[in-house]
Amino acid sequence: MKNRILLLLLSLSICQVFSQKKRARDYGIEIGVFKTGLNNSITDVAGVKVGHTTLISGNEVRTGVTAIIPHTGNIYQQKVPAAIYIANGYGKLAGYSQVKELGNIETPIILTNTLAVPTAFNALITYTINQKGNENVQSVNAIIGETNDSFLNDIRSRPITENHVLKAIENAKSGIIEEGNVGAGTGTTAFQYKGGIGTSSRMIPNKLGGYTVGVLVQTNFGGVLEINGVPIAKEMDNFPTLFKYDVDGSCMIVVMTDAPLSSRNLERLAKRAIMGLAKTGGIASN
Repeated sequence: MKNRILLLLLSLSICQVFSQKKRARDYGIEIGVFKTGLNNSITDVAGVKVGHTTLISGNEVRTGVTAIIPHTGNIYQQKVPAAIYIANGYGKLAGYSQVKELGNIETPIILTNTLAVPTAFNALITYTINQKGNENVQSVNAIIGETNDSFLNDIRSRPITENHVLKAIENAKSGIIEEGNVGAGTGTTAFQYKGGIGTSSRMIPNKLGGYTVGVLVQTNFGGVLEINGVPIAKEMDNFPTLFKYDVDGSCMIVVMTDAPLSSRNLERLAKRAIMGLAKTGGIASN
């Protein structure tokens, strides 16, 4: 069965690459009532793969690329039902109009920084027209999401190349994937802490269909931080150094499922992803 896809656009200086080693559940924090998939990852949806390219150089460059592959076949020839919902968007998302009109995608999904969107678009054109079976392809609707990582990254230097994007696609794998300070999350921040790439999944009970829903996020936003209902930001206000309610930034949320949903119902599902962001304390500032 083809996977269904939706995207939601809301619109630390370190010396080496590192990714998150422990997750919330390792600390006893269990969010929600449904069981997670085997890896608690978007890759728990059969056929989905994720790859990263991470760029760290000197004291200036902290950025990267994350690629999400919906299935292992030729995506252009085997298009995937999809929808995009924009909530309070000020982003540079590419590919929206064709998805809105036709209800499908024909390339991998690339996440990167704001000024790398054109480069990523060119890379997806290269990737698509070079695939066997696409010799006569004359048009490619590339899907690229972004957040602005300029607080930690010299975004104006534009270090990301087409090869970095193609490498992320090549690196894509199933199973357990890296989270945290990797790929498109290398230069991001959230609630004044280090942001990054995060992923999770839930298994819908058999009596409700037995489907899998997986999510991957690129966090780069603020608000009033809450963790599983605990008002962390308000508690931090009691510290000697006042905690500021930072509200700037954006977040890309990619949701995949094996449920047999049309593009119309995928958009309905995408709208509900904003509820998950709200539960973290995101407030969709202007």
